[in-house]
Amino acid sequence: MQDPPPEPARIAVIGAGAIGGYLAALAHWAGLDVTVCVRSPLDTLTVETGGEERTAAVRIATAPAEVAPVDWVLLTTKAQDTASAEGWLRRLCGPGSAVVVVQNGVGHRERVAPYVPEGTEILPAVAYIAAERLAPGRIRHHIASELQVPAGPLADRFADALAGGEPTVRPVADFTTAAWRKLLTNLGANPLTALLQQRMGIFTDPGMAALAGDLLREAAAVARAEGADLGERDIADTLEIYRAVPPDGGSSMLYDRLAGRPLEHEYLTGAVVRAGERHGIATPLNGMLLTLLRALDRELRG
Repeated sequence: MQDPPPEPARIAVIGAGAIGGYLAALAHWAGLDVTVCVRSPLDTLTVETGGEERTAAVRIATAPAEVAPVDWVLLTTKAQDTASAEGWLRRLCGPGSAVVVVQNGVGHRERVAPYVPEGTEILPAVAYIAAERLAPGRIRHHIASELQVPAGPLADRFADALAGGEPTVRPVADFTTAAWRKLLTNLGANPLTALLQQRMGIFTDPGMAALAGDLLREAAAVARAEGADLGERDIADTLEIYRAVPPDGGSSMLYDRLAGRPLEHEYLTGAVVRAGERHGIATPLNGMLLTLLRALDRELRG
């Protein structure tokens, strides 16, 4: 007698922004049991990708009391909203659960550990996904679909859970370098597009590209002091990524500003400035941007 097929992995995605909504839809289309955890109800979850528009009939929960432990929890809120997800995290995490922290910045484990039950496994992840939230439950995917995670048994289990579709889960041996390399991609694009209220086409201007390069060189020096293996090649690769994004593409910080939402500058530019202070490395350009972003964020918060 043939054994019955295994039950699909149970996945809960906390947050239905650009990244959370996109990942939830992909997991659903891959045949997994998906719950999206949000504060306000969603009528549908629709993703535009590859020139097509598809709907994902995921389960929607609007309060922690509506959920139970799952196999995988994908935390996709902005870094500054981590504490507000504690109620979800404690309801969703049980024996055998693991939390995948899909957030910008560095220090993923340290940021999330206070808000999950003791002993819960935490898998940091950096996302190479250009996506935009057009409206509640409506996501436009521009390019790229990869999650990088620290290599090890937990990474292998996660890759197996999502095998056969997107996103690609890529375990990396040196996650410190991977996290700082991803941070580089945020450090020029996010602050400059948000402050100027312009999209990624600005980096076709040589002067803007040069400014971004100088910002990244400051950050790379700090990253090396933090143990990351970054150099001029990484800066050139990051600028190439900026040029590869469609001119009408944006950054998460630009989308937040346009929507009047608080910014995550403290976990991007702020992380560089604070690490620079710890190591005695000057970061004047990033420091200037941090001051401007803090002023903008105060305005957005009213």
